[in-house]
Amino acid sequence: MMHPKIGLNEEQRAGVIRLLNVLLADEYVLFTKTRNFHWNVVGPHFHALHRFFEEQYTQLEAAIDDVAERVRTVGGQAIGTLVELREQARLSESPGEYPDARAMVLTLLADHEGLAECLRRDLEEAGERYGDVGTNDFLTGLLEQHEKMAWMLRATASHLD
Repeated sequence: MMHPKIGLNEEQRAGVIRLLNVLLADEYVLFTKTRNFHWNVVGPHFHALHRFFEEQYTQLEAAIDDVAERVRTVGGQAIGTLVELREQARLSESPGEYPDARAMVLTLLADHEGLAECLRRDLEEAGERYGDVGTNDFLTGLLEQHEKMAWMLRATASHLD
């Protein structure tokens, strides 16, 4: 396999690839959780939340593809099995639990805020440790997306029973 000649040495590329694959796993867990809540939400806010969750998982699906493509751009292999994704994710799941609508929103809010915190650390690592300003810029855009999604969830939670 030919490695890209983009100004990063093997160690830098390996570090960035590892960082991005962990992020890919987190994005996938958050996508799956959001999709699950889309399917299982009930109550007086069903219609609005069903649509809202769909908007959010659609954005997350695009982010997943972008992260995987960034892994490939720097010369790595994007993880893609459920086993790999679950092993590498920093976000957790709660199998068999079906919370009420407000708890769903608060769970997703906590995950987006947690991921924003992780992205801030990832940004620093990509830029300072690995010298990859391209990935740094990419992660900044994702951070802004998660912050905005968290804001929307926070605003939604304040209006639920």
